[in-house]
Amino acid sequence: MSLEQALTLPYATERFAQMGWRVIRIETAGIAGQSRPGDPNRYIGEDTGVEDLHAYFIAPNLGKEAITLDLKNEADQQMLKRIIKALKVDVFMCNTLPKRYAQFGIDYDTLKEANPQLIWCGISAFGPEYPGRAGYDPALQAMLGFMYLTGEPDRDPLLCGLPIIDLKAGDEAFAQVLLALLEQKETGKGKRIDISMAQCAASWLITALPQAQFAAGKNKLFKRSGNEHRSFVPSNCYPTKDGYVYLAIGNDMQWQKLTEIEGFEHLKQENRKTNNGRKLDKENIYAGIRKGLENYTTEAFIEICLTFGLAVAPVNDVKQVGALDFIKKLMVKTVLPNGKNVALSPAPMNTEYLEANNYMMKLPPRLGEHNSKIFQEAGIRTKHT
Repeated sequence: MSLEQALTLPYATERFAQMGWRVIRIETAGIAGQSRPGDPNRYIGEDTGVEDLHAYFIAPNLGKEAITLDLKNEADQQMLKRIIKALKVDVFMCNTLPKRYAQFGIDYDTLKEANPQLIWCGISAFGPEYPGRAGYDPALQAMLGFMYLTGEPDRDPLLCGLPIIDLKAGDEAFAQVLLALLEQKETGKGKRIDISMAQCAASWLITALPQAQFAAGKNKLFKRSGNEHRSFVPSNCYPTKDGYVYLAIGNDMQWQKLTEIEGFEHLKQENRKTNNGRKLDKENIYAGIRKGLENYTTEAFIEICLTFGLAVAPVNDVKQVGALDFIKKLMVKTVLPNGKNVALSPAPMNTEYLEANNYMMKLPPRLGEHNSKIFQEAGIRTKHT
């Protein structure tokens, strides 16, 4: 079960759904007269023709069930415990402010009364040490150095193109719950897991923070570098006659091969044989590569680079990514209420469940869609049923 909203936790529990696990999401029914109750993400993105199933909400919530509870109400808190006990819920997750855990009756100590072996996992911006501090992906990208490191060196800092801290924290929650379930088989005990989005984000600075320790005062190491690699030259993005390519040169042998391609022979110079030498002359090298690409289409340059064993790729838009053969065949699909079959995105890994169902999953549940079913399954008769 999961008291979830926004992206980071729905993404984590969607990974369980993609494995064929039963996932029950809890939302609030809202205040009487409130026009849009439940998870705000239900109403974000393109209109699908169903008021509480907008496009942004669909992919992270496929195949789940949904109930509504008012966890500010003690009676509904008791109902939650009854459901956990009756349905033998083995994992409970939430992405609520830690200060609300006890207020809502969803803290580990309370819920393990319903199942002493419960695996409990909470995702929050800064962990339980900062119980009242909210945080969203863009603000965390700013605070944790991601924006500082992203963009052109002489322009404003930029967000990454995706909510990567949300997704990183969701993946970490998924992994830690699986580890806890493995431990449970040996110990027979439950576990509390706290995921800090900020700590998750900082853990990804593994190529930046250590350098700060060794290069104190040398801030030039951490200036924004646009599309170029900070260490390997000339790994960068370049324009072609009809688009863009990213060329990654990772060693001196690859550089030698590049200088043998027709139109790039002028790059070959004695002082550029080593990566350190190329770093000293990188701007001239970048200009030389752009000159060489003036006579190449994206497809033609990629084809010749591949014959030389070089790492090169087109800069695809999102629609082009969805059309790639190795992505297209793995896309998770669903059927909209109007009967339209839509492909959404691939799962991170293939699973037996997805393969058995031809990567087709049920549409996300409407708000409170499974109230009657789940409350009756738990032996509860309430106003919800």
